[in-house]
Amino acid sequence: MQLFPELQKSYTADKLSAREAQRLAEFIAWGPVVFQASRLMIKFGILDLIRDSQNGLTRQEICEQTKLSDYAVKCLLEASLSIGTVIIDTETDRFSLSKTGWFLLNDPATRVNIDFNHDVNYEGWFLLEESLRNGKPEGLRHFGDWPTIYPGLSSLPEQVQKSWFGFDHFYSDSSFPEALKLIFDEHHVKSLYDVGGNTGKWALQCVGYDDDVQVTILDLPQQIALMRDNVKGKTGADRISGYGINLLDKDAFFPKREGGLDAIWMSQFLDCFSMEEIIDILTRAKEAMTSETRIYIMETLWDRQRFEPAAFCLTMTSLYFTALANGNSKMYNTEDMEHCIREAGLEIETIHDHLGQGHSILVCKLAS
Repeated sequence: MQLFPELQKSYTADKLSAREAQRLAEFIAWGPVVFQASRLMIKFGILDLIRDSQNGLTRQEICEQTKLSDYAVKCLLEASLSIGTVIIDTETDRFSLSKTGWFLLNDPATRVNIDFNHDVNYEGWFLLEESLRNGKPEGLRHFGDWPTIYPGLSSLPEQVQKSWFGFDHFYSDSSFPEALKLIFDEHHVKSLYDVGGNTGKWALQCVGYDDDVQVTILDLPQQIALMRDNVKGKTGADRISGYGINLLDKDAFFPKREGGLDAIWMSQFLDCFSMEEIIDILTRAKEAMTSETRIYIMETLWDRQRFEPAAFCLTMTSLYFTALANGNSKMYNTEDMEHCIREAGLEIETIHDHLGQGHSILVCKLAS
């Protein structure tokens, strides 16, 4: 396995002292309540109040401003001391934010991850064991009777939808500006298939960036309906079309475009499938290509991350796919993705790293 430098440092040697390792083991054992207590410190506004205070706050001052009982505030503050999100001045009994508390409160990625894990994943992860054993998203059942989460997205409770799309869009949106430059300024794409285009957010970015590009979104019929509602009346919507397709249907082929196709775009898409399914999808995509067509695969490959916290988030996200999304996919590394591309009869032309929140774009062409 090849790892980027920071991951090589973190994942190839055991650097903790025995005491540090013991504490981390206990942190893991109490992980569910660490998460919920920290989430409530945000939801109740306690961390906000402490951050915005001049010299920290006493427990009594927090009670007065939140209207929570002394018991509730005491439990949360004492837990947060142990978690490491607040610190206390023992002479004044005033609480202030630690560096960890500051990131918990202010880092956009962390806030998105908290909402995603609480609203979408938390209950479902109780069935992670069954999901791993059965290869099915057993944790999805409390939302509905779907084989995967994707046909059920439009039927999820409103807050769950909000957190799911918030998570999905946060990570992809940060990469859009650099991706647009690559596709339109460097490669001059005029016709593009957006595979798994969801609500049409990327398609709108494309038609807004280039006045000549024609975009066709390939997705489930339910998602195409959502997309049409979302893009209606917006700039460039007349150059966005939809093509309903079940991408897991081995007999469902990509439409061939008269005059040829410049690009096939797959953003945070292939991680929704098993490696066998990825090979099949890419093989069918290949049938719509010419020698001039390029497939742009944008993924957060965990082994290519510049900083270790990003790799941590990605490997944990794999277990969302296990328990909630589909039961058989994950956040892949470069070796896995290269294998799928090669088996589909394609080859990687170039790789562009460090776009937005840790994305890479693999530019693929027909194999020589």
